[in-house]
Amino acid sequence: MDRPVRPRLASLSDFQFGAVATETIEDALLHLAQQNEQAVQEAAGRMGSFRETRIVEFVFLLSEQWCLEKSVSYQAVEILERFMVKQAENICRQATIQLREKTGPQNWRALKEQLFNKFILRLVSCVQLASKLSFHYKIISNVTVLNFLQALGYLHTKEELLESELDVLKSLNFQINLPTPLAYVEMLLEVLGYNGCLVPATQLYATCLNLLDLVYLLHEPVYESLLRASIENSTPSQLQGEKFISVKEDFMLLAVGIIAASAFIQNHECWSQVAGHLQSITGIALESIAELSYAILTHSVGASTPGRQRPVPPHLVAGALRAATSPTHEAGGIRPK
Repeated sequence: MDRPVRPRLASLSDFQFGAVATETIEDALLHLAQQNEQAVQEAAGRMGSFRETRIVEFVFLLSEQWCLEKSVSYQAVEILERFMVKQAENICRQATIQLREKTGPQNWRALKEQLFNKFILRLVSCVQLASKLSFHYKIISNVTVLNFLQALGYLHTKEELLESELDVLKSLNFQINLPTPLAYVEMLLEVLGYNGCLVPATQLYATCLNLLDLVYLLHEPVYESLLRASIENSTPSQLQGEKFISVKEDFMLLAVGIIAASAFIQNHECWSQVAGHLQSITGIALESIAELSYAILTHSVGASTPGRQRPVPPHLVAGALRAATSPTHEAGGIRPK
């Protein structure tokens, strides 16, 4: 595998909060909120199925190998997720029709086999496309990609690589500039800075990045524990799980939970103040903020693990989230479709 010369990547000290006009921040936050609301409303079916630990870890390690920014890693995961869901839905649709009619060739099986055989190629294409969206940092060349694939035993041509990128683009109608939780985290930290948060935004940011990585890597366990807490039952039904998909796709809620958990790690005495600010900014109920931050903390610092006890704020011990079928929270909170 070729190793590119490592450029100087943006360090945490390069990020400056409080340098943008409040009017611009308000417009950007409103835009993100509208995007999030639409995503939550459209969440259904197999969404989130391909944020599996091994896949996410592969993308993260590959992005690190290629000296890409963290934002590119998250973008690549989201592009791959959307693409694979589209492909899976297409195969299932064709299989349903062909099995029902029992006429003609069963080509859905061939499509499934093709998708399986080209998965690594598609994954790498998604990382490469994400790098092109962040062209001000670093674009991954075709030569670098081909050398990487060859090192894994996959022999492809430049034409096949370009065709793979085009397949991803066409499948997503060229809409690959997808929102990621990181954008919501950064925007909320910006607003917190203006609101006089006791914990500095730059101090929270480093912890937020680590926790966001962890939630991506442990996506299913984190949200599974959140679902069990919300319904106060250790064995959710299939219907409850399906209704909870909208919660998994709520990036505003995730960003709020990430920041609240980070604030608790940095200074748990300031947790209530930070959570209060987040509630006023997003309209998400304190109970929802508490439950998600508790789920994140449990899977990161082991807040409920014997021998690793940490003091937790009162809100965190209250099992307050209701099932996805309960009355809705305000904008950004947990709500059914």
